[in-house]
Amino acid sequence: MSVAPARVAAYEVVRRTFEEEAYADRVLRGAVENLDARDRALAQRLAYGTVQRVRTLDHALEAIGRRPVAKLDAPVRAALRLGAYQLGYLDTVPRHAAVNESVELVRRAGLERAVPFANAVMRRLALELGDLLAALPESTPEEAALKHSYPDWIAGTWWRELGAGEARVLMAAQNEPPETVVRLVRGTIEGEATEIPGAFRVPRVDEQALAEGRIWPQSRGSQLAGLCVGAREGERTLDLCAAPGGKATMLAGEVTAVELHPGRARELEENARRLGATNVTVVCADGLALPPELDGYDRALVDAPCSGLGTLASRPDLRWRAEPLPELQLALVRAAAERVRPGGTVLYSVCTIDAAENEAVVDASGLAVEPLGDEWPAFRHPRRPEFLLTLPHRDRTSGFFVARLEV
Repeated sequence: MSVAPARVAAYEVVRRTFEEEAYADRVLRGAVENLDARDRALAQRLAYGTVQRVRTLDHALEAIGRRPVAKLDAPVRAALRLGAYQLGYLDTVPRHAAVNESVELVRRAGLERAVPFANAVMRRLALELGDLLAALPESTPEEAALKHSYPDWIAGTWWRELGAGEARVLMAAQNEPPETVVRLVRGTIEGEATEIPGAFRVPRVDEQALAEGRIWPQSRGSQLAGLCVGAREGERTLDLCAAPGGKATMLAGEVTAVELHPGRARELEENARRLGATNVTVVCADGLALPPELDGYDRALVDAPCSGLGTLASRPDLRWRAEPLPELQLALVRAAAERVRPGGTVLYSVCTIDAAENEAVVDASGLAVEPLGDEWPAFRHPRRPEFLLTLPHRDRTSGFFVARLEV
């Protein structure tokens, strides 16, 4: 029996993400290289959905399969997870295909002895999984974390900060494929204009336009942060954590783009060149130990490393790796402020929904806040209107916190 190419690719992503700690997006790029556009899209949906929902899937597999998931052979575990995702969450996939091809993946892995077990589990899942998932409660953060497949700490964070109802809706929203948005760099585009100038919603990224530097894939939340820097011609802006360059290449005036890792710095240079951002100079350096000549800037952008809790829809394995980084974020804000002239500004942005990494970092910085809520009222922070906070369930884009601070 054959297995659909999209399932083979998705199976590889699921297996390597959990067994080798590989990054799902990187494995996917190689796995779908020779597939057509339709199969690529299906492989991504299957792989990303399985990786995101793995906690819930494992709970169901143990309840229905009556065997600890951790004790299964790795290929069996990956095949069952992939099959369970299709049965539990994709109405468009024929049930017999999900069952039979999951079993065939086990056989292809050379585990003939496990085929009867896999077949029995898949057939029971086809009968029982829907009811099991529907019956999962979500009245506490821990219950909701299991139902929507998140670590307990993320559910607890959102429960505290947004309230139970919004937390549940946010968790559900970040299990769905995000919108595809690009920034128009030059020329014209076929797409839907959005409330963010230059941001267009498109059915898919035009690979030729991307290669030619006419567009750049970038969420509306990310583009909003870049616009809020307010960089103008004749000014100098320091971008402290610049790779891969989406925001740096949005900025007017003279831009110094700093990146710590040499490989990412080279990628940043290539992206700036492709996008025609001749005003961007790349410096490979540590943002916390900058060369002394990088000083006297009018503005700085600190798009700091963070837990990434606002991007979990597009980064499927991040929820299982994420960790808050408030100490590093505060240190970077202070380092940037030291290199900005008096009266200049620091734009602090992070793609997370976590007060400890967001408003608490700004409060600890001691810098005065330049309110942004009146400039962008649709994205006002729900509790602190001087800040912006895009929310995936409300704004249908990645979650970004944005604050502009005066030096």
